[in-house]
Amino acid sequence: MTMTLDMTPDLPFYSPHASECELFETAHENGLPLLLKGPTGCGKTRFVEHMAVRLGLPLHTVACHDDLSAADLIGRYLIKGGETVWVDGPLTRAVREGGICYLDEVVEARKDVTVVLHPLTDDRRRLVIDRTGEELVAPASFMLVASYNPGYQNVLKKLKPSTRQRFLSIGFDFPEPDLETGVVAREAGLDTDRAGALVRLAGHIRKLSGMDLEEGVSTRLLIYAGTLIAGGMRSEDAIEAAIVEPLSDEPDVQQALRDLTASVYG
Repeated sequence: MTMTLDMTPDLPFYSPHASECELFETAHENGLPLLLKGPTGCGKTRFVEHMAVRLGLPLHTVACHDDLSAADLIGRYLIKGGETVWVDGPLTRAVREGGICYLDEVVEARKDVTVVLHPLTDDRRRLVIDRTGEELVAPASFMLVASYNPGYQNVLKKLKPSTRQRFLSIGFDFPEPDLETGVVAREAGLDTDRAGALVRLAGHIRKLSGMDLEEGVSTRLLIYAGTLIAGGMRSEDAIEAAIVEPLSDEPDVQQALRDLTASVYG
């Protein structure tokens, strides 16, 4: 497999898995919203950052959470200097000025958020601001991108089909071993042999996902471990801090991870 690493100066590092970069560009050119699906730490956010710089677009990133409401995205009246003034939220700023609004883990947000998004995901491309009486039409440069992790969905937090079907979609997963080795080596400043050992360990751990672990080890954590190793820390200590402890609080699971580490590192 040939490894493609984009090394353009000032462009956030991202290694394409397939044709996702071309799909993103085409979606933007045609005013289509995009949904990224995949496990935590597999590169979804870095991909969006990479594409924003590649396309020369401002990026408004929103980390969605349980309390995120439509008002947090649209804006609200605030008191400043004794006066009540309207302050745009990140979604409104992106619509007014153009650029990418990225809703990370959109399924975590409150249900009223999707109601606001729907008019922006069809041919209307409009944002209605009830509090100010405005109806904004998104410029050609505006793009709505959202992401979520299907593995964490449950009955109470699930992206409805009526919302999913408003977006183009790209499925993300962890890279193939040789590609992931290159990413870890480059990002952590680690040699290929030691980066490859971390990736082999990740492969074993990911086979446990769904049994003893909620999810396998992310590429992000491998980079953290590699950074510690490159800085002079022993591999065992780096893996303990960057992989074993973050993945589980259960002593039995932690010991199983240590046993896997010993089998890979001898």
